[in-house]
Amino acid sequence: MSALPLTTLSEAGPMQRVRQSFSDFLDRYRERLRHLFHTRTTADRLNLERGLPPWALSLVREVDPLTVYVPREYGGRGNILSECLSMLETTGYESLPLCLTVGINGGLFLQPVGKYGSEAIRRTVYDGFLRDKKMGGLMITEPDYGTGALSMQTACTATGRDSYHIQGTKHWAGLTGWADYWLLTARARAGDGKLRRDIDFFVCDVHAPGQHIEVEEVYNNLGLRMIPYGLNKIDVEVPALARLNPKSTGIKMMLDILHRSRLQFPGMAMGFLRRMLDEAVEQSRERFVGGKPLFDYDQVKARLARLQASVTACAAMCLHSSENAGVERDLSGEGLKANAMKTVVTDLMHEASQSLLQLMGAKGYRLDHIAGRSTNDSRPFQIFEGSNDILYQQISESVLKSMRRMKESNLYRYLKQDESTARAADYFRDVLSFDVDWSLPQRKLVDLGKALGRIMSMEMTIEMGERGYRQDLIANALEEFRAEVNGIMETYRTGGLTAVIEDYRDDSGWLQFVETAAVRSVG
Repeated sequence: MSALPLTTLSEAGPMQRVRQSFSDFLDRYRERLRHLFHTRTTADRLNLERGLPPWALSLVREVDPLTVYVPREYGGRGNILSECLSMLETTGYESLPLCLTVGINGGLFLQPVGKYGSEAIRRTVYDGFLRDKKMGGLMITEPDYGTGALSMQTACTATGRDSYHIQGTKHWAGLTGWADYWLLTARARAGDGKLRRDIDFFVCDVHAPGQHIEVEEVYNNLGLRMIPYGLNKIDVEVPALARLNPKSTGIKMMLDILHRSRLQFPGMAMGFLRRMLDEAVEQSRERFVGGKPLFDYDQVKARLARLQASVTACAAMCLHSSENAGVERDLSGEGLKANAMKTVVTDLMHEASQSLLQLMGAKGYRLDHIAGRSTNDSRPFQIFEGSNDILYQQISESVLKSMRRMKESNLYRYLKQDESTARAADYFRDVLSFDVDWSLPQRKLVDLGKALGRIMSMEMTIEMGERGYRQDLIANALEEFRAEVNGIMETYRTGGLTAVIEDYRDDSGWLQFVETAAVRSVG
């Protein structure tokens, strides 16, 4: 078969582009989004359509947000993580689905290709994105292997023609049927026919001969309607140079990719949370109940304070990721922090949408209202790239493993000496001063993981406060998280291990226990 077509950049060197300051670039991009979502059409219409109309995508790509993920030597803005997160924040304020679309292209395709792809692949892909406005995504999940990704059955076989034959089925890949490039994950088939344990990544150009991916079904997804998802049949042959090159093993490469992606979730969450707060404040000031604005009610103030705390904590996470999650770093061993950020910030996102919906009342319970739409759009963030329940369990297991290794059984003493929790642990000296049970049931591991994730978020918030962030907002956020952690730990300590009653239908119908009037009179 023909090799992946390579397009070379000009002989003069890397593509020369007009250099704007990042603030000018971001201002121009923000204005373009406002024009798209508020002038050319409405956010309600665009966010509820299946897919994104070509004219709308063209407007976005004219001020191309994806250039922030491309190194300067290839004509981009440099793949500076703080710029990537700021761009995501700007996008997420107007549209969470569009923000995720951009995030998929950047965090799950361009960054992995830039770090692990061959020079020929990088040049081809970057040129395709910058010149031809192409897009890319990542396929990992399979119908029978979601959380258990390491057991994927998609297989790759060297053909002897300097290429690989890849066969399998993938689903729930964002941009199904839309992306021009895909990162395909597969396991090599050994001589005995069994699949090897390690994972390989390949760049697939769906427009090249022999590399077309058949979409067998497009899903009618509940939220994020702008993004197509579906079931994909993989039967392609890609050139050997399309294989990504791990620094050590493919599994470590996958962990590096996924952990970096999770550490960028705060960028997607930042704009969304700010929008939820702004909408909630506006509603609370303009909506009058009982002769006074909602803003004057104490319960409403509690909701708004919680929303402000969420924004502050997310800002602290963005700051931390900007300085610690660049592509130059190997994040394969950073699962604890990546899982903590992803779980906590996505919980905050959905909680914020629910709070806005509550404040909006009946008018918010519509798909064409930002409150109802945001509730549907934010929910899957708690599921994809690792279900939060599983990730909370992994957070606890990671901490307990480290405690065993250090021969430390007291949770407070351990957290006090760990740099990711040292100062925040002081808020819970009494609550956390106990010896952990090394054989916790899964539900207790999840509870403990929730608390640990929030304590780590508090540590980042404290750090941001020490750099000069508004102290009233810092104090508010810390108090909100302190109360939440205390509640979680109370459940952890006293919550019972209720069992599932398998034959629950027997003797459980309420009607048989209703007493007639005659029986009651006799009684």
